[in-house]
Amino acid sequence: MKEKGGEFVWFDGKLVKWEDARVPIYTHALHYGTTVFEGIRAYAAKNNVYIFRLEDHMKRLHRSARVYSISLKYSARELANATVELLQENKVKESSYIRPLTFVGLHGIDLNVTKDSPTHTVIITFPFAKYFKGEGIRACVSSWRRIHDSMTPPLVKAAGNYLNSILATQESKRNGYDESILLDSYGNVSEASGENIFVVRHHNIYTPYFADSALEGITRETVMTIAEDLGYKVIERQIARTELYMADEIFLTGTAAEIVPVTNIDCYLVGSGKEGPMTRSIREMYAKIVSAEAKEYMEWLTPVW
Repeated sequence: MKEKGGEFVWFDGKLVKWEDARVPIYTHALHYGTTVFEGIRAYAAKNNVYIFRLEDHMKRLHRSARVYSISLKYSARELANATVELLQENKVKESSYIRPLTFVGLHGIDLNVTKDSPTHTVIITFPFAKYFKGEGIRACVSSWRRIHDSMTPPLVKAAGNYLNSILATQESKRNGYDESILLDSYGNVSEASGENIFVVRHHNIYTPYFADSALEGITRETVMTIAEDLGYKVIERQIARTELYMADEIFLTGTAAEIVPVTNIDCYLVGSGKEGPMTRSIREMYAKIVSAEAKEYMEWLTPVW
């Protein structure tokens, strides 16, 4: 985001002008990364704009804040209502990205963040379409390892965690790839720099455990539900790096990326080198769900208008 996405942001319970949403340079989060956040999508449909799994995201924001004792003064429901209010105030009629974040403010320079430390919560939104371009992406296995739960908890969607992802992304781009796949500290497949990973082999779908340093992705959970509803078997287990080169299909999932096939990894073709049938069927169903065309999943959608 290089420009403001709307005239207003939601800041500590109030709608304020984009240019008035400022924080001091001594803000603790700026110095130490003491921020937890979410990424949420709103989709333009024929008759409305729908936010996908809004309250589920806000509940995860609360879980992330709890781990670091970052005080979050607003309930998940209050944050969900604030998001709808913000989109309405910004007159959002197109597909958009929503970024709520809670961060530590003027705490001082010490590291003893507690529930009494001053915090702020902001919600911003901006127009957003595709994250990855094209019909499939080229990925590489990164030389950087994914953070481990014994160091910095990967289950928490914290700003500081993404320095690890930035290193992996920079490496992949330098080497001519679209995305990177990180292994955990034991050498098992963990996730991509900003997405969960699924591997198809022998007509089954596999995805890493959370213990393999994977994020508790909401799109990941959604895809597992869709896949099972379509009759596919989804198994959570450790995945060896070599299985990536033997896979029939590989796809990534995330709020920004949605569902994207990996068609080439470390210069190995994945399957035929094109999107596979299982990936396609899940991706097409996901597209129907977020655009309110699959009525049985409407409980996942929050209308803006």
